[in-house]
Amino acid sequence: MAVQAKRGSPLGLSGMPISAFELQAGRLPEPSFARVSEHTALLPTEDGDQMFPDLSARDVSTVALKLKNIFDILIPIEIKETKITRPGGESVITPAVLDLALEAADGDKKACLIFGLLTCKQWFHHLSRRELYDADLNNLKAIACEVMAKRLIEREEDQEFLFKQMLCRRFSMVVNKDDITDPRNALEMAVDLHALTVIGSSGYQKCISWLWHGWIIQSPFNPIEYIGYKNVAVPDFWTHFDPDRIKTPLYQNGLQLLFSIVYLALYTGAVNTANPGGDFDVVEGLLYIFTLGFLFDEFAKFYHVGYHYFSFWSGFNDTLYSILILSFVFRIIALASPEGSHSREVNDILAYSVLAFCAPMMWSRLLLYLDMQQFFGAMLVVLKELMKESVVFFVMLVIIYIGFLQAFIGLDSADGAVDVGLMQFAYMTRSVLQSPEFEPYETFSPPFGALLNYIFTFVVSVLLLNILVALFNSAYEKVYDNAVDEFLGLFAQKTLRFVRAPDENVFVPPLNLIEIFGLILPFEWWMTKERYARLNDIVMTVVYSPILVFISFYEVYVARKILKNRSLGESDDDTQQEWEDIENELDLEHSGWSDRVQAVAPHVEEDEVLELRRQVTDLTEIVKALRVEIRGGVLAKVTDGDVQGKVTVTQTTTTSTHGGDTEGETETLIEMLTAGSSSDASEH
Repeated sequence: MAVQAKRGSPLGLSGMPISAFELQAGRLPEPSFARVSEHTALLPTEDGDQMFPDLSARDVSTVALKLKNIFDILIPIEIKETKITRPGGESVITPAVLDLALEAADGDKKACLIFGLLTCKQWFHHLSRRELYDADLNNLKAIACEVMAKRLIEREEDQEFLFKQMLCRRFSMVVNKDDITDPRNALEMAVDLHALTVIGSSGYQKCISWLWHGWIIQSPFNPIEYIGYKNVAVPDFWTHFDPDRIKTPLYQNGLQLLFSIVYLALYTGAVNTANPGGDFDVVEGLLYIFTLGFLFDEFAKFYHVGYHYFSFWSGFNDTLYSILILSFVFRIIALASPEGSHSREVNDILAYSVLAFCAPMMWSRLLLYLDMQQFFGAMLVVLKELMKESVVFFVMLVIIYIGFLQAFIGLDSADGAVDVGLMQFAYMTRSVLQSPEFEPYETFSPPFGALLNYIFTFVVSVLLLNILVALFNSAYEKVYDNAVDEFLGLFAQKTLRFVRAPDENVFVPPLNLIEIFGLILPFEWWMTKERYARLNDIVMTVVYSPILVFISFYEVYVARKILKNRSLGESDDDTQQEWEDIENELDLEHSGWSDRVQAVAPHVEEDEVLELRRQVTDLTEIVKALRVEIRGGVLAKVTDGDVQGKVTVTQTTTTSTHGGDTEGETETLIEMLTAGSSSDASEH
């Protein structure tokens, strides 16, 4: 929430820091300095990275249009999706097509290639919604964009270029001739478009893992660039004892989980220890302080991001906090009443009743911070899809509900008085919940009341609820058929949410109350930016010092592993497997064992069509041999009827073996055999 500059905070044109909420909302201003246009920087950069040429929005748009033209020509008609997604066989995305895509980037524009492919996917999805007659074709082209992007990511050998330029670097596009879109990178676009094929690629996930561990961070000088954390391989404790490391998604997630467990423990203690006198105790006071911190955090996010921030979990949390604040209001009203009065007792009981009412939500909230486990993550994705699918059901239910409710109220008011208004609402709600009531309608405006009730119960119980079950089953299968990629997508989304953090000074709720009431209100409005940034560093170091001790020890341990990997020539995140040492000693490749395995290994990548063609070739050879025997006089005494019988048997066998795909070729062979047999018989 602080807006003053801080060491490591991105700056805009005016020299003021750019809120990461603005980065997330896509309202990033132009950088305050010009990038060099050559491949090599004149001076070394902060982390030793090589500078790359500036790519204008028109350059990126040109690359994207060239890529779109490739798919328009490559897939002119609807084909099977497996023709695009299969890694081998007769795939549409061949190595030659990948080389052509690289040519579309003209060499020096290679960095925007993945961004351009995801932009093409976005265009094709837009066309599929606007041009329904070509929806399937455009969806196939969108899938082809993902497949090509994945293969180009896995094909790139320069890991540093892949991470910092192709995936993390932000680009803009030209739209409507003159308008320029807000900068985005390929990481963000893949998550926003739910491109699971790209997200599931090895290079993308490796980049996300480096962001998650804080090995790649945003540049403190240019917010559209990412740089490597220069101390990642420094095994020194005090080097890592830095409050800026709290920005790392791994540590932010751990802090949020820790405070959520403490929050749940405070709630459990408060709801199970009622105070007969109506006074606040320490546990209840801490509970409402935590709630206030979470509320301020939600307000700050809505203020900076707007309605884009709203999601299922934000609505869930806001509802929970609202119920807790309502309980707090009743407690204040009770304390304001005279001690021992009836009003104080009633409001105090009501406050604890409201507090106990939100217990299921309080425990369910813990799932939000367990989504890094694959099981919970997949279940949360399923829950999200179920909520989306149930929207159709609830819209239909509301319309039907209002229609029947109006009919019942009309029947009730026919005599000039409404007698069962609220009771009727309760009866209809029970019908929706599979507990219908029939007896009250026997005497309610007969025979119309009972008839309407039967119809309503049938429509809700038989039709709508079965539609809901079918929608839920479809959503469940759709997610669990692709559970791994869905989990990887959720992990990438959460990582980027931390990277696009709302504050350059990360104070995890409820510690944000320290920032608001201890820093912003008393100091920010009059203190210089340099002094205020220094004050933030001191406060964060003091507040997070217990956590920073564990972080420093952990990062020293990781740094030693990285140094060991580098000494062995391995990647920084490489993990030594238990069989690798013995495998290197055996040297299976040079011993000839791998060649022997390769010789007996089946070609599993062959296409079924190729297998059918091979069988047809074998059949052709058999028929040719048969014709040679006939011409040689072996079957000279066989009558035309016998030959026709053998031909019929041959035709039946061929058709049953190869199906309709080879019917044309079989007919041709039969004609050849019949013609040859007839001519031989006549000569004989």
